Amino acid sequence: MLPKAPYAPFPYSAIIDRPPLRWPNGARIAFWVGPNIEFFPLDGKLAGMPAPNVPGWAERDYGNRVGVWRMMDLLDRYNIRATVCLNSDICIQHPRIIEEGEKRGWEWMGHSTTNAIHFTDLTEEAQKEAIERSMEIITRSTGRKPRGWLSPALKETWSTLGYLADAGIDYICDWCNDDQPLTMTLEDGREMTVVQYAHELNDLPVFSRQMKSPEQFRDMIVRSFDVLYREAERDDTGKVMAIALHPYLTGLPHRIDMLEEAIAHICGHDKVWLATGSEIVDAYRSQRSSLP
Repeated sequence: MLPKAPYAPFPYSAIIDRPPLRWPNGARIAFWVGPNIEFFPLDGKLAGMPAPNVPGWAERDYGNRVGVWRMMDLLDRYNIRATVCLNSDICIQHPRIIEEGEKRGWEWMGHSTTNAIHFTDLTEEAQKEAIERSMEIITRSTGRKPRGWLSPALKETWSTLGYLADAGIDYICDWCNDDQPLTMTLEDGREMTVVQYAHELNDLPVFSRQMKSPEQFRDMIVRSFDVLYREAERDDTGKVMAIALHPYLTGLPHRIDMLEEAIAHICGHDKVWLATGSEIVDAYRSQRSSLP
């Protein structure tokens, strides 16, 4: 449960007032990649259209049949282990994706059962059941209980964080309000780490709402990295950079090369830590006594 506070479940902290944040090996940027691997049932409402929404469903299914493998090949070339925002229905419907992700040592974050349903459309009991079911299925399928969570469409209710803490989640990526991790405190005193996700560097709004080109998305990623890298050096403190991807969008043939150009630019710099969500959390918590 979120605390009834005038601001938020974490104190306000101006980034210019914080002590330095240190990443392993003196890295300036902790860079993580969050593919959203999602399942949408053919018989469910999709994109505001009644079932069957064949075009809407088919473009998303392409991501799980084709696009995700193109994305895996790209990340393999740069030794990037993804932190996947995973609908647990993928474990049931498309276990081949889980099998290949396991070979690569990918991290699996909880992302509910399906992205066809948002928590704000559920009863409290149904929301709790969706969290518990997704955690149970992912744990059974991968042998590891997820530590991280991204809510479908980043939507929460006042009770979401409490249900997630009950389920064993210890970091969340819904709150995109900083360039560094932060700690939130729930109403009952339990703590959860916030790891910065990509609200702007997210191919869904970029391609589907803003109607940007692949070249523009590449340039957004590159410019964001250059600024964060420069600031981290100037201010002598580590920062987090994430990019959020959907295989049915960036996994398309006419977009994948622009993503590679952006990743090549990032990986061409030294002092970049190719991290997973859990690794970022652990490095941050090791310095927690001196950080907000």
